[in-house]
Amino acid sequence: MKEVTYVELGLKEYKEAWDLQESLFAATIAQKIALRNGETEEPTKNYVLFCEHPHVYTLGKSGDENHLLLDDQHLKSVGATFHKINRGGDITYHGPGQLVVYPIFDLDHFFSDIHKYLRYLEEAVIQTLAHYGIKGERFEGLTGVWIEPNTPRERKICAMGVKCSRWVTMHGIGFNINSDLSYFNNIIPCGIENKSVTSMQEELGYKLDFQEVSTVLKNQLAKQFEFNYANH
Repeated sequence: MKEVTYVELGLKEYKEAWDLQESLFAATIAQKIALRNGETEEPTKNYVLFCEHPHVYTLGKSGDENHLLLDDQHLKSVGATFHKINRGGDITYHGPGQLVVYPIFDLDHFFSDIHKYLRYLEEAVIQTLAHYGIKGERFEGLTGVWIEPNTPRERKICAMGVKCSRWVTMHGIGFNINSDLSYFNNIIPCGIENKSVTSMQEELGYKLDFQEVSTVLKNQLAKQFEFNYANH
């Protein structure tokens, strides 16, 4: 069975986690090239990083900076930072209470289909929500996980944005567990107007055990992608 190294980063500054992702991503691609050239027989490794970030807004490479509704001064006043990054998608928010998951996968170990990859990530979140009695669903034409899509009450509970090169992935998901939803008021989330954002805490009316939810999602990822964890 495939093996994935699990790395628990805890509360980690965004740039530090991004640098770690870039390092693992570059090393994996270099290893793939070496394998192809017959310079090594060592197979590539797969990783999944779990963390929370201090308040931060990130803008994907195709995103519109106007979707950030704060200037530098107001960013400081709310204790947040802003980064332009190299994933797909538009603007999103990360902060305490949100579980951020970064799979650094060589999809040649799984399947070379980025759309299928995103659907598997969504399914892991949908099954995690179902564990707590929340019905998460897909929204036709939009990535991520939603509650009551295609209704006047539609709201997003999990955002996704990935980068893939040579079938190696980075970036991933932002899953709102106990997130402070007021921070989403400072952006047009994912560039989609007139659609609200929610969290598990908002849906259930109580604060969840963050580590417990993390463990459920961790296990769901292993189930969806059919791998075992190797501790880091």
